[in-house]
Amino acid sequence: MATTVENRRETSNLIGSDKVESTAVYGADENKIGNVQRVMIDKISGQVRYVVVSFGGFLGMGEDYYPLPWQKLKYDTRLGGYRVDMTEAQLKGAPKFNRNTDWDWSNQARERSINDYYNNPL
Repeated sequence: MATTVENRRETSNLIGSDKVESTAVYGADENKIGNVQRVMIDKISGQVRYVVVSFGGFLGMGEDYYPLPWQKLKYDTRLGGYRVDMTEAQLKGAPKFNRNTDWDWSNQARERSINDYYNNPL
């Protein structure tokens, strides 16, 4: 098999960030709740800390962005996307932002609100 750019972006246990972005995210009920919008990586450790999931709206208009701790996502090969252990209804109560209200990642209180909501220790 010839090596292409496409198959160099993913192995059995590694995936390129550009392939993670736009991947579908499914809730505990297996219903699609959104897509990965962005991956947030810790500059010092190099570890993925958060993933921003977008859902709602139409063609990007009215879309909300939900930052989730990376550990909340598990890749489901059967669904071909990531799964979270909550439903869309549960996610709607989580910290979020939209195009008009940017998320200040330098604000530690904002980061704490994510981890508190998902019961994820820092």
